[in-house]
Amino acid sequence: MNNTLPNQVVIENVLLSKIRGKIAYQGNISASTILNLFYVKPYNDPSGKGYQRPVDPKRSHDFAIYLSKGEDALFTPILLNAASHWKFVCYSRERPSFGRLICKGKASLMDGQHRLGGIQRYIQETNSDLNVPFLSFHCLDEDEEIKLFDTINTKAKGIGPSLSKYLRRDSDELSWVATQLLIQKDSPFHNNGSITGKRNKGRHITLQNLYRTLGLLFRDRKLSVFSKEEKLSLAIFYFSQVKELFPSEWMDYKGQRLTHIVCLDALSIAGSQVLASCVQESRKQVELAAAGRLIKRLKGIEWSSDGQLKYVKGMSGSRTLASELVEQMIG
Repeated sequence: MNNTLPNQVVIENVLLSKIRGKIAYQGNISASTILNLFYVKPYNDPSGKGYQRPVDPKRSHDFAIYLSKGEDALFTPILLNAASHWKFVCYSRERPSFGRLICKGKASLMDGQHRLGGIQRYIQETNSDLNVPFLSFHCLDEDEEIKLFDTINTKAKGIGPSLSKYLRRDSDELSWVATQLLIQKDSPFHNNGSITGKRNKGRHITLQNLYRTLGLLFRDRKLSVFSKEEKLSLAIFYFSQVKELFPSEWMDYKGQRLTHIVCLDALSIAGSQVLASCVQESRKQVELAAAGRLIKRLKGIEWSSDGQLKYVKGMSGSRTLASELVEQMIG
């Protein structure tokens, strides 16, 4: 683990602060400079003092692609431990927390391997440079450094796919449609869906569930060309028809399988065929009256959790059930 620098590096416009009693530095540095200003302590280092996992090339590649989006590609600071190799010098006594860092040695990288890997690839492929935000502790001992790394990588919890879809609703059509299905009062999913992905009593259908099933509902070419508003109206129409046919089954998640994702997916696969068969090519819209008549043919299906659907699982189960639903609706 080589932490020596051939020449000292100076970083300007740095803020000095304290985090839980530890001196820390915050600032920005050019990518071309920071790539030569850190070293990594790999978990298999012969010294026995390493802890970092190997870099996943795909994650770094994905981050490089993310950076190509330009100014919208914001990212969090790289986390470093200067281990007393960096000295802070304030510009004036009137502002003792604002100044420059004189770096006489490399800092240990605690968090940001994949971001820096992506940054390196990005500047090499674009022949450009960019500012990289960083947060560096003045000095953590080895135990403190490893403990902080462990906390970052084991205690932090991702936002989950449902909330991720919600955050993308302005840029992704199906995310928007799925979100509207949960928040609009005229939607059959309004009272039994969860935007955050956290299930609780009465709210067992997640935004991610709806996103997935909508992909199946609108996969037919005749339906995929509709606007997001038209897709929303069709989804509300289709699932409202199903809910009206089976009102008690729709509300009984424990005793009935109708709103379990495996059955919702089956309904969407079947619904895609049914709705597409009712598209009026000349008017570029679905003949709802005709579609409604076909959907009503589902009446009489047994959705009980203890019945024949008890062992239907996974996408293969959804496809098998969907073929039976299509047979009953279209024949």
